Amino acid sequence: MTDSSLNEKRGPEKDVETASSLDSDVGHRGVKAVEATHRVFGKYSIWALFISLGLAAYIYSLDGTTTYSYLNFATSAFDDHSLISTIQVAQGIVIAVGKPVIAKIADVQSRGFAYVLVLVFYVVGYIVIASAQRVQTVAGGIIVYACGYTGLQLLTQIIIADITTLKWRGLVSALMSLPFVVNAFVGSKISTAMLTGAGWRWGYGMFAILVPATILPLIITLLWAEFQAKKRGYITPRPASDKSFAYKVQSFASKLDLAGLALIGTSVALILLPLTLAKKAENGWKNPSMIAMEVIGILLIPVYLIWEWKFAKHPVVAKRFVTNRTVVLAALIGGFDFISFYISFTYLFSFVIVVKPWTLVNATYFAQTQTVALTVFAITAGFLLRWMRRYKYVLIAGLSIRLLGAGLMIHSRGANASDAEIVWSQLLQGIGGGFAAITAQVGAQASVKHSDTAMVTAVVLLVTEIGGSIGSAIAGSIWTSMMPDKLAEHLPFVDEATRAKLFGSITAVAAQPRGSPIREGVILAYDDVMKYMCIAATVFAVPPLIIALFMPNWYLGDSQNAVEGVDLAGNRVEEPGVAGEEAGLSEERGRVPATRTSVDVGAGVEVRGLDEKK
Repeated sequence: MTDSSLNEKRGPEKDVETASSLDSDVGHRGVKAVEATHRVFGKYSIWALFISLGLAAYIYSLDGTTTYSYLNFATSAFDDHSLISTIQVAQGIVIAVGKPVIAKIADVQSRGFAYVLVLVFYVVGYIVIASAQRVQTVAGGIIVYACGYTGLQLLTQIIIADITTLKWRGLVSALMSLPFVVNAFVGSKISTAMLTGAGWRWGYGMFAILVPATILPLIITLLWAEFQAKKRGYITPRPASDKSFAYKVQSFASKLDLAGLALIGTSVALILLPLTLAKKAENGWKNPSMIAMEVIGILLIPVYLIWEWKFAKHPVVAKRFVTNRTVVLAALIGGFDFISFYISFTYLFSFVIVVKPWTLVNATYFAQTQTVALTVFAITAGFLLRWMRRYKYVLIAGLSIRLLGAGLMIHSRGANASDAEIVWSQLLQGIGGGFAAITAQVGAQASVKHSDTAMVTAVVLLVTEIGGSIGSAIAGSIWTSMMPDKLAEHLPFVDEATRAKLFGSITAVAAQPRGSPIREGVILAYDDVMKYMCIAATVFAVPPLIIALFMPNWYLGDSQNAVEGVDLAGNRVEEPGVAGEEAGLSEERGRVPATRTSVDVGAGVEVRGLDEKK
């Protein structure tokens, strides 16, 4: 008798028994809860889940298409515009180390509980930003909010991975980004109205109201499903524990590997932040604080590796991830891709505000060009994956187009370049990014068991976001080290105090009429500095394409992943094998009952890293 026929004959009592036994693995309690809730979702409740996911995706996109422009004006309000890169470095680090924490909470507790936690960070962060009286408070609020923002993005992708098979996952994931197309225009109108009316504070503050209103339906749906699964016996209650509160806290921290995350986060922060702060520090790089930060940051790297390898009971980057070629190469591609992206993007909005004779709303439209293209072509990639059932060549094509767009920016960023040219540079990067992002995400998730889906998504995004922080740090280093000198070169007739004001505030630059000697001098300075950023961005866009050539190419079928060979409810499915043998997976298959009838070694290699962009 085949496995599939056994599954068909298995009764509800056997289902309950299986769920109960699986639930004993408390380390993946959230995963078992998800598998159990598939049995309680009916026609209407599953639609309620998709609609509430759509609401969450909409508010996430509305946030992303409006608030990014407020930071330029918030920092300028405190005459510290150059601090943008420092804030983005810190934000990127929090986003990076926050993803594994959120993913582990979703696994150890439940998806619904993780959403509640994310919502709290979101609301508190925006309240802090909206009420800030110093730029440091703005930075602190953004860091708190970043925990919520990254959690919302990550959990939405985890839920999609929970409820979709591989052949549909790319398309459904891409469709969750569809609101970005609408909000590229709606968000631009809103942000322009806020900046010219109520101000950037209300631009941030309104999301402290909107986010709870749109996320609560999803939280209620998930918690309802978990309650129904427990009520029907699909999930066994958590056994009572006589352990002390201190022990429970220590155990929970161990499962989250908070020590490891603190080490890697601190190390990256100490290495990258001086790159954006050294120019403003007394004596620059000769300042002992700058040197100490770099030295300690570098020394913490081997400390982190030793901790993860020898002492961590539940390491974030588990050994099975390190030996999984798909995961490693996906993370590297994502990291390099984000380095390239953030080098050119960190000051791009400020650049077009100063250099181009565009209205504020048109500048905002331009800043959304890449996002719209990324969304549209991510959906296109989703259809291609559904049809092709493989994804490697879509990834390679995407990264090639992305490289072309990055290279085009070297010329199109010129003050006298045509508008069409600079818009096309963003469109090409968006087209390539859309292809690459979806294929990378599906590939990374396909290479691991369902119980590892959340963590492998978070680990790849951890490296990706660290890449974003590196990119922002490089951009900040170029900006802070070169811009004052370029302003002095092109504005020798302006006193140093005025040049410092122009350096610290784009509103001060925008107040200078176009065609005036000061405005034209600033434009030339911006043009010179952006040239170096675009060259650096193009250089870092090359490694992802090379790495993608060595990726395995998993078959995308009716299973939740390509390792276990089971559907969303845990029943076995028969499918073709993978194209390419994954390093380290033979051992994995030894532990997981295999259902593959063949392994297609001839097709070679698989796909890339993950990306949340932009």
